[in-house]
Amino acid sequence: QAYNCLIHFYKRPKLIVKMSALDRPVQIVKIDDESETHNFILDEEALNEILNRDEIRDKPICIISVAGAFRKGKSFLLNFMLRYLENQGSEEWMGPEEGHLDGFHWRGGMERDTTGILMWSKIFLVKTPTGREVAVALVDTQGSFDKNSTVRDCATIFALSLMTSSVLVYNLFNNIQEDDLQHLHYFTEYGRLALEDSGQIPFQKLQFLVRDWQYPYEEPYGSSGGDNVLKKQLKVEEKQHPELQALRKGLSSCFSDMSNFLLPHPGRHVATNPNFKGNLNQIDEEFIEHIKNLMPSLLSSRNLVVKAMGGKEVKAKEIVQYYKSYMEIFKGNTMPEPKSMLEVTIEANNLVSLASAKELYMASMESLCGGERPYLNQQQLDIEHSQIVASALAEFDSRKKLGGEESSLQYREQLATEIEKSYNHYKGHNESKNI
Repeated sequence: QAYNCLIHFYKRPKLIVKMSALDRPVQIVKIDDESETHNFILDEEALNEILNRDEIRDKPICIISVAGAFRKGKSFLLNFMLRYLENQGSEEWMGPEEGHLDGFHWRGGMERDTTGILMWSKIFLVKTPTGREVAVALVDTQGSFDKNSTVRDCATIFALSLMTSSVLVYNLFNNIQEDDLQHLHYFTEYGRLALEDSGQIPFQKLQFLVRDWQYPYEEPYGSSGGDNVLKKQLKVEEKQHPELQALRKGLSSCFSDMSNFLLPHPGRHVATNPNFKGNLNQIDEEFIEHIKNLMPSLLSSRNLVVKAMGGKEVKAKEIVQYYKSYMEIFKGNTMPEPKSMLEVTIEANNLVSLASAKELYMASMESLCGGERPYLNQQQLDIEHSQIVASALAEFDSRKKLGGEESSLQYREQLATEIEKSYNHYKGHNESKNI
């Protein structure tokens, strides 16, 4: 079976912000095309460098990944997203007509330009209407069905992107075809198992994006026409094969939000001129008009979708653990069974809960008796410590556990063991101040 590859405001004065020369796409997952097994390699250091910065690491994160067939304008689309975020969604975010589209490297033609998974080096902090800050990450992926990608490469990259993003933009050409839906079949099976396990919808927003829509006289460009097309495609009919019915029911139940947007062709200049560099005045006005409507629907502060796992929002720093866990399961020569995929998600979820609880414990103990803090008598230290342990365990328990309480018990016990070990260290440190 073939898969498409994936390889995840406020008003202000009219001011167009130029991208810093230091901002760039960073490859976080590489495919070793030279090896027979086409190994996937996670650049953990690069990922940490982006997500573990002090001003980012503890923020809830929204990850927007763009997926779809190769040479169909994913990077081109992402550069409009960059421009919108750089200019904080101001009314003039598109900038002057003579401006160029910078950011993710893209080009017309037949050769693929993106390999593996790329994340933009700058994480955007966006203030939501409630006043809190959300970190927004943009992810570009290797296009599929080119001469260097195996079916497994495509399936793996698609899976990695979907599992780690909160919004997946599924970039399609001309229409939503049956095989485009078939590429999602694997995830409906995973979704069914996850739903049975926890009762929670496993995936968040799936945004179909149909490029070069050819039937505007039937359904207009934009979101309303797009949603009508999607509704027709997902309709379950008696005459359909049972497998096609199951796919449609499965898709509807495992994404909390599905929508579709129809974009016109960007114009002959964009498609056929090898020297086109992204000048806005060379792109058809109709395309620009609809891009201006699409961007806020995905990126405005009120529409951002924060990544959630186990019913709890995921922080930027925690995404690294999910990538590490998923990379581990994709090391084989075949796609893992959906059941194995769920087990890895359960493990990652527990490891993230453990790390979060341990971090809370350590920070509380440091402010109580670490470093240069004055000596505390043992009885007072024990009382304070008991309260800190209770808070740490409550933090661990607050994330609804995928896999149920049974699977999380060993991680809870591991947390208690690590806390006990740390407490012995703190007691010794505190005692050394008793002079």
